[in-house]
Amino acid sequence: MPEGSILLTHHGEIATITLNRPEIHNAFNEELIAKLTRELRLLSDDHDVRVVVVTARGPSFCAGADVNYMRRTAEATEEQNLTDASALAEMLYLLDTLPKPTVALVQGTAIAGGVGLICACDIAIAARSATFAISEVKLGLIPSVISPFVINAIGVRRASRLFLTGERIDSAEAERIGLVHDVVPDEALAVRGEAFVKLLLQGGPNAQAEIKSLIDAVRSRPIDAYLAAETAKRIARVRASPEAREGMSAFLEKRKASWRH
Repeated sequence: MPEGSILLTHHGEIATITLNRPEIHNAFNEELIAKLTRELRLLSDDHDVRVVVVTARGPSFCAGADVNYMRRTAEATEEQNLTDASALAEMLYLLDTLPKPTVALVQGTAIAGGVGLICACDIAIAARSATFAISEVKLGLIPSVISPFVINAIGVRRASRLFLTGERIDSAEAERIGLVHDVVPDEALAVRGEAFVKLLLQGGPNAQAEIKSLIDAVRSRPIDAYLAAETAKRIARVRASPEAREGMSAFLEKRKASWRH
């Protein structure tokens, strides 16, 4: 049996982070959050990695916080809880801003922080039997740390409903509201993930990092003279980059760009 709360494997340019607490539905605790944070920092600086896949072992993707973790937070002071919540916020921020594409493969149940993990990834694919819930309100809590990522993924009105009701939704509804991009038969989840990875490997790695930065820069910003100037500066900078020159030359010469194998 694999050991450790997460597993990190490499296959060429693809790194896979696997949540590995199947006996408790891959629920979060301090150790898992710290290990994810450490691995994301390493992956951010690893130029050999082009795409990061986030997956999980067992019947569930991630059931939020584990029972012992919840018990500790319930007994902790406000200051201790701030330290704890800040660690989760940092981990999700690192995943959201990782300068390379991320793909979540979701099976079984995703609850609370598990939904936040999905929304912090660029692409999310769900098995047909998957279910989702943002259930903090049922415990007298709020989905505070995950809220920016969920709202960014599905919008304010849809997030309001899920936050306030704590209801569970199925994969079809998750796809309809934009929580996941694609739903496939359970047995096809890994294959569909591989198809998306192949698509991502066709893009320029620098361009993909720039795209993630661009999205962060323009989302929820007014369309004004500043934004027009900022977007013009970004494309001018990227056009002058070695990767863009190679990509455009490859297109004109009807050959594959150097990053495509």
